[in-house]
Amino acid sequence: MGEHRTRKPSATRLTADDWTLAALEAIGRGGLAAVAVEPLATHLGATKGSFYWHFANRDALIQAALHRWETDHTDAVIELVQAEPEPLARLRLLIGMVIESTASPQADSIELAMLATADHPHVAPVLARVTERRVAYTAGLFEALGLPPEEAARRALLAVSAYLGHAQLAHAAPQVVPGTPGERRAYVDRIIELLTAT
Repeated sequence: MGEHRTRKPSATRLTADDWTLAALEAIGRGGLAAVAVEPLATHLGATKGSFYWHFANRDALIQAALHRWETDHTDAVIELVQAEPEPLARLRLLIGMVIESTASPQADSIELAMLATADHPHVAPVLARVTERRVAYTAGLFEALGLPPEEAARRALLAVSAYLGHAQLAHAAPQVVPGTPGERRAYVDRIIELLTAT
């Protein structure tokens, strides 16, 4: 639900965050298998020693990358949306942001890589927590619009499902989803109209 660009810091000043971001981007390019110390070190212009200064092992790096994904692609999005004072505007902003994020191949690929490795012991609990949080937050937006809790939960599930389906389509067949910013805005308007219909 968010996007970050790679920065290549000086190898002498690499931080754990630099390694974590590089690992998250590697997950987006090739799944968990792409998180390998030597290729990441080469990508960052660093040594394996730099990696081991910050992380005990590859598993620790993967866990840090998953935490960053949760923070950047869910927590930060919710915080930004929550700053909007009006419930309908919050819902529109949320749906708009997540649909727009699928226009970015990197953000889209990270989300899909998480889903593709949903049964991995490191990914499963994070993905479950993120999904539950996203659905619960979205349900809260529908409740704020006056829907009873059960109906709000149903519509939240539809909204999150629509996002995940859209992300998959944008990845597999980008020509079938709205391609321009204007088309995506009209698409978001229609989604909001359908999801809030009485």
